[in-house]
Amino acid sequence: MENTVSSAIIAEIEEALSQVAEIKAARVVASSDGFIEEIHVLALPTKSPKQLVRDIESTIMAAFGVAIDHKIISIAQLGPDVLPKPESKVHARARIHAINAEVTGVQANSTVTLELEGDIYVGTASGPASQTGRQRLVALATLNAVEQYLHGSMSFALEDVEIVRLGRESVAVSCIVLVTSLGEQAFSGSALVRQNEKDSIVRATLDAINRRMGFLTTP
Repeated sequence: MENTVSSAIIAEIEEALSQVAEIKAARVVASSDGFIEEIHVLALPTKSPKQLVRDIESTIMAAFGVAIDHKIISIAQLGPDVLPKPESKVHARARIHAINAEVTGVQANSTVTLELEGDIYVGTASGPASQTGRQRLVALATLNAVEQYLHGSMSFALEDVEIVRLGRESVAVSCIVLVTSLGEQAFSGSALVRQNEKDSIVRATLDAINRRMGFLTTP
C-alpha cells in the first residue's frame, strides 16, 4: 500500500505516535499529493533508535495500514539529565494545596500551590483583572507550577479556558498546547465545578496535561 494519506490521517498518525510511551512529540511531513516524505520524532532515551523506528513502523502499519520506509524516520532523543525520572513520574499524583487569587486595582494575581511526590511547587501568574483574565491566570499559574516540576524539560501554553454550562452542570474546560522543537500539539481537559470555579480550572488544566503526559492525576 502506498503511503499516501490525507491531512486528517496525518494528524491521526501524529496523535497515534504520541501515545507510544517513549515518544514525546511527532511530526509527519507529506508532499502536496499526500505522500509521506518525513517522520520526525522527539523521544525519551529509554529505547534504542533502531527499536523506536520499528515501533513507529509497526504503529502506523497496525493502525492505518500504511507501510513506512525506515529511512524517512528521524529520531531525536532527549538527554537523560533534563528528563523527569521515569520510575517516579509515572505514578505522580498532583495534590492541590492552595489556590489564591487577589485583585489590586485593574491587575489580578493568581497563585496555585501543588504537591508532587512530596515536593511543593508554587506557580504564579499576573494580568488584567477581567473575569476571563482571572480564569486564565488560574490556569497559567497551574502550568507554571507543573513546568517547575518538570524542570523545564517541557513547555506549555494556554490556548483557552472557560466555564461552560452542560445541562444542569457547570464544567471547566481548558485547552493546553505542548510546545516542542517539532511544533505544537493541543490537548483539552475538563472538570465539573464542585467546590468552586478556581479549583475546577486547576483540575481541568491538569486533566489536559494528563492527556499527553499520562502521569498527573488529582486525588
